[in-house]
Amino acid sequence: MNEFLPVSPKDLENRGYEQVDFVLVTGDAYVDHPSFGMAVIGRVLEKEGFTVAILSQPNWNNINAFKQFGRPRLGFLVTSGNMDSMVNHYTVAKKRRTKDSFSPGGQMGRRPDRATSVYGRMCKKAYDDVPVIIGGIEASLRRFAHYDYWDNEVKPSILIESDADLLVYGMGENAITEIAHALNAGIEVKHITFIRGTCYKTNDISEIELIELESYETVCENKKAYARAFKAQYVEQDAMHGKTIAQKTDDLWVVQNPPAYPLTTSELDTVYELPYTRRIHPMYEEAGVPAVEEIVFSINSCRGCYGGCSFCALTFHQGRTVQARSIESTVREAEIISKLPDFKGNIHDVGGPTANFSGPACDKQEKEGACLNRRCLTPKPCPNLKVDHKRYLKMLKSIAMVDGIKRVFVRSGLRFDYIMLDKDTTFFQHLVKNNVSGQLKVAPEHVSKKVLKTMGKPQREVYDAFKAQFEKFSARSGKKQYIVPYFMSSHPGCSLKEAVELAEYLRDTGYRPQQVQDFYPTPGTISTCMYYSGYDPFTMEKVYVPRNPEEKAMQRALMQYDREANYELVKKALIRAKREDLIGHGKLCLIRNKGQRPEFTNKENKKVSPKRKKPRQKSVKKTGK
Repeated sequence: MNEFLPVSPKDLENRGYEQVDFVLVTGDAYVDHPSFGMAVIGRVLEKEGFTVAILSQPNWNNINAFKQFGRPRLGFLVTSGNMDSMVNHYTVAKKRRTKDSFSPGGQMGRRPDRATSVYGRMCKKAYDDVPVIIGGIEASLRRFAHYDYWDNEVKPSILIESDADLLVYGMGENAITEIAHALNAGIEVKHITFIRGTCYKTNDISEIELIELESYETVCENKKAYARAFKAQYVEQDAMHGKTIAQKTDDLWVVQNPPAYPLTTSELDTVYELPYTRRIHPMYEEAGVPAVEEIVFSINSCRGCYGGCSFCALTFHQGRTVQARSIESTVREAEIISKLPDFKGNIHDVGGPTANFSGPACDKQEKEGACLNRRCLTPKPCPNLKVDHKRYLKMLKSIAMVDGIKRVFVRSGLRFDYIMLDKDTTFFQHLVKNNVSGQLKVAPEHVSKKVLKTMGKPQREVYDAFKAQFEKFSARSGKKQYIVPYFMSSHPGCSLKEAVELAEYLRDTGYRPQQVQDFYPTPGTISTCMYYSGYDPFTMEKVYVPRNPEEKAMQRALMQYDREANYELVKKALIRAKREDLIGHGKLCLIRNKGQRPEFTNKENKKVSPKRKKPRQKSVKKTGK
């Protein structure tokens, strides 16, 4: 049986370690599974011959918590965890959440706000001469000056705020391996400035060929400058053509080396087939870790996404080039899962950021990188886009044939517009018949052409066509299955006019969302840049941004217009949008007009009593004739 990585001084003693090479500090509970970033980094370093210890959710107010393993020989590796600590802690309304799915028992409060920065500073206080390297989603998306929604201000690079020596951005297996070998070779951390996928600090850039971003001070004062700086970062976020870029804060420069090259299929297979125990650490077994429930019987088949949704940070973190595992590797993982003691026969998911992307978008992307001036799928699909589900279909079928597996489900995001581009419906029909557990979740996000363009999403007609096909194939399979669409309120570009348009669509389709998703401005997305600056960073055109709390509440309420609790907000929204025609008792009205007698309309547009089916006729006095 595979062993867990050490989590205590006693574990080090049992292994005979007098000193570990790296202490891995994480804001998550330690789950030794390839879906948890710190477990992956720990196993990668172990494979390279380095010793590691996991410091999970340390007490950030006690310096001794960071000294419990002693002085690491090579460095501290720090992450907030699988999730941004601020998103983990706060709703879009900035209210404190009550549950942390990545902590034992879902307990909230086991990590600090802005955990990466807090942990980094504590590591430096513990041993100021030990290198501190930060990484993970929180660090990756904050590597330059960025808008912080929670404090409503632009903050400098997290590399500066955390007191760290290096920052690893994106998926860091290769970068962290190179750093480890460089440190082990005796190279001082201040001289490790040559590794792809990393950022470092310096006082002098005179000898470096790079693109200079507008300074932190400038982007704080000028929102157009902020948008320009964001665009410059975005277009250099490709391993094939990305250049070195730098930004100045006071007298210090943060320099970003070009992105790390995507892992090959063989390299990705190796990462996911390291000797994980695939379990939560025994110290949490009584409480459990809620996040494990969805991933323990799931298989990660790919990473990266060329979907190009404006509100998604994947482009900044994993990049636009899709990297896929081999079918053989996923089958081997399925065989391991099938032998787990509590496995019931169902694989919960086979996918990734976008499940039905199985490789680079086109031949050009594979050789030259992603295009600088366009997206692959919107506003119209690129003619060079390779549309093919054969490989993914074969993977699903191969996993389903493993002994002990009854069903294979797909719960990761699916690009329905990509499915509709495939003239061969074999995959779609197989998906509907075999891989949907009653409900299929997809994300059209909106219906307004204007808003969808801003979002980087396909037009509503594509979703409608997909829904019709899904229902047709479900009926053909003899199954009652439903699509659960996600819609978003208050995205940049969405005024009350567009919010009402979405409400009318929900009325016409009969869909009543149980939960409402409000746009959440998080670092590293095009949408957040629009939200803060008010400009589209690629066209520099002004974008309407709903920031007023009352308007945001109105947009949310319109998505659930039929709820009595939302009546006053919906009414106010309709009046403000000059859509009083939707207030009343007609079939197309969203809400009734309280205090008035209900009235309906017949074909001739004449008012009729609710008790009568025909218009009143004038009485004719009988004359006896």
